[in-house]
Amino acid sequence: MSAQERTLPAPGHSEVTDPDLCPTRRLLDHLGTRWTALVVKILAHWPEQEMRYSDLRRETVGISPKMLAHTLREMEQAGFIDRRVEPTTPPRVHYSLTPKGRSLEQLLVTVRSWAELNMQSA
Repeated sequence: MSAQERTLPAPGHSEVTDPDLCPTRRLLDHLGTRWTALVVKILAHWPEQEMRYSDLRRETVGISPKMLAHTLREMEQAGFIDRRVEPTTPPRVHYSLTPKGRSLEQLLVTVRSWAELNMQSA
């Protein structure tokens, strides 16, 4: 057994289960939500740099406005997206991927490719 293997925390240890201590856990908590990956993909493939909330709402079929707002808030707090509000009546809200969000999109492309190869139904 290598020195590195001996120093890894055991499954169930707080360094693995506590999202405040484990960055991988924090990422998986975000990706484990139903909508994060979809929002990242939609923003990444939108032809313009920013996407208005109304356009994002139309593109995310099946999500309630409340859940979309919650997902966007969490993604903004995690640093995956930026939010810009135009001071108009009503306000126009725009979203875009941050560099961190763009790098996440590249990871999701890899995950999708793996899933297409390995998760085919029997």
